[in-house]
Amino acid sequence: MAIRKPRRTYTKEFKLEAVQLAESRDSKTADIASNLGVSPNVLNRWIREYHADTQHTFPGNGKMKEPEEELRKLRKELADTKMERDILKKALAFFSRESP
Repeated sequence: MAIRKPRRTYTKEFKLEAVQLAESRDSKTADIASNLGVSPNVLNRWIREYHADTQHTFPGNGKMKEPEEELRKLRKELADTKMERDILKKALAFFSRESP
């Protein structure tokens, strides 16, 4: 059975500097990636992610981007509100049946 290497993690600052370095140099991305000790595919993915959303790029390990986090909170709040509404409907129906 092969032993797996632990997954390497990089800070947001490292990723941003790598992207800036790749864009400011005339060198190939593969050369820059090898100098940084990362795969060329990883560096290219960082560049794509950076250009897709420069303001919310690389939020951190396990964290969502701000718009996605807000959407998740709003969906949870909506689900909770619907559940409360359904409980109140059932309570209203229950109490309206018992009173003559």
